[in-house]
Amino acid sequence: MTNLDAIYVDVDDFCLLFEPQWQAHLIETGEKQRIKPSRLKSSEVMTLLIAFHHSGFRDFKTYYTQFVSRYWRVHFPDLVSYTRMLKLLQTVLPALCSYLKRRYAKSTGLAFVDSTTLKVCHNLRIPRHKVFDGIAERGKGTMGWFYGFKLHLVMNDEGGLLGVKVTKGNIDDRKPVLDMMDNVTGKVYADKGYVSANLKAQLAEQDIDFITGQRSNMKPQHLSAWDKAMLSKRFIIETVFDQLKNIAQIDHTRHRSCISFMVNLMAGLVAYTFKDKKPSISVTRL
Repeated sequence: MTNLDAIYVDVDDFCLLFEPQWQAHLIETGEKQRIKPSRLKSSEVMTLLIAFHHSGFRDFKTYYTQFVSRYWRVHFPDLVSYTRMLKLLQTVLPALCSYLKRRYAKSTGLAFVDSTTLKVCHNLRIPRHKVFDGIAERGKGTMGWFYGFKLHLVMNDEGGLLGVKVTKGNIDDRKPVLDMMDNVTGKVYADKGYVSANLKAQLAEQDIDFITGQRSNMKPQHLSAWDKAMLSKRFIIETVFDQLKNIAQIDHTRHRSCISFMVNLMAGLVAYTFKDKKPSISVTRL
């Protein structure tokens, strides 16, 4: 498990800067709301959330009531009840989103982009599903139809996250690509589902070389041996998705609100950035 102290120190340093700015923003926009004071700090709430995604527990309730409350009270002497904790989790979403951007890796000149499905309920329960009614949408992935959202990622060859976007399940994978390229330089590799002359041209204006697989009905295009080799390494991002879903628990159908869905997802992504050993490919740089 990642070092708890290291997570807390980094999160607490971030919160010391973020919280005054966020409160000022709420006042300026007239959105400031009265929040009941808590003896548990936001940085502690975020630390517990991030640590959950490293813990191996399948659900937060068991993790909090059976593990944290029993064994980590020495680290968190001001723990609150589980019911109160659920309310506190929803208050840290803005901080988690901002903190994730701070945890982005540096561009290495090589990047991979892809998406994965985030199901919010079984297909048979779609007609009576209420939590995400009007928000989630039906989409089609490699494993068939689903109901929920898509997680779009851009990552470098060292496994570091460069950009993240969440969309409804029926959104074309190519649509959010431009919004995720602020932190990217060099070459970006994607599968044939991202083929788009217009997108390639727009990225070229940002000095990004966008290289995709080729569809069967396309004219053969010349690719260097290097580009062919990098396209064959796109499995690295599938490995990241697998770790996010099966280790960090970002994909489950037990959410009771849209906010809890986003809190769990953002915390899982942040937890991934703390991994000591991330999926990577061996690249020799001169």
